[in-house]
Amino acid sequence: MYKIMVIEDDPAIREELEVLLKNALYEPVCPQSFEDPAGQILRESPDLVLLDVNLPGENGIQVCRKLRNTSDVPVIFVTSRNTSMDELECITGGGDDYISKPYQAPILLARIAAVLKRSGAPAEEERTLTYRDVTLDLLSCSIRKNGREAELSKNEFRILNALFLHPGEVVSRADLIEYLWDNQIFIDDNTLSVNMTRIRAKLAGIGAGDLIETKRGMGYKLGSRE
Repeated sequence: MYKIMVIEDDPAIREELEVLLKNALYEPVCPQSFEDPAGQILRESPDLVLLDVNLPGENGIQVCRKLRNTSDVPVIFVTSRNTSMDELECITGGGDDYISKPYQAPILLARIAAVLKRSGAPAEEERTLTYRDVTLDLLSCSIRKNGREAELSKNEFRILNALFLHPGEVVSRADLIEYLWDNQIFIDDNTLSVNMTRIRAKLAGIGAGDLIETKRGMGYKLGSRE
């Protein structure tokens, strides 16, 4: 799981980014103090930084220039300043990418994935979970087997992620619902059933229809058959 540090002084935007990153299976670190942002970043040693430009005290460009004295951590500027000169200043100030507010969540996540890939951070084994010959891709939110792939919704992805994290173990319906709620996805028992039906259909479409076993009165587990 990749650690992403959010340097953003607006509490609402900071919380929004924290939820977005958690749902995308990143580990967000969101400090609320801005006395020494560069020092905080160096101490946390994140895999990537989302950095606002307009900060109290030092601005984000000054922070990035300080970082570049000792660190090559990838930096994406996320800012309401959206002119071509602002973008140029951010990039020449050491930023790896730039996105203006209000941003679209899928675009921001795509930019994060692209910068991580360029920086060499996301090794294949760290961005995927594999059981038998079925692979869950944590960055693209997809499931694949033998070259066949299916895209997953956020709910479907989270359900499969919970099962892949407990290979061979039975995960109860109650535990699945609690896991989803912990990740800001609010579903009930009926919605879980609907999502499981859709997941099974997508797994069947890639030749993995027997991957999930139902244990009556208990829950679900990844199938043990080879």
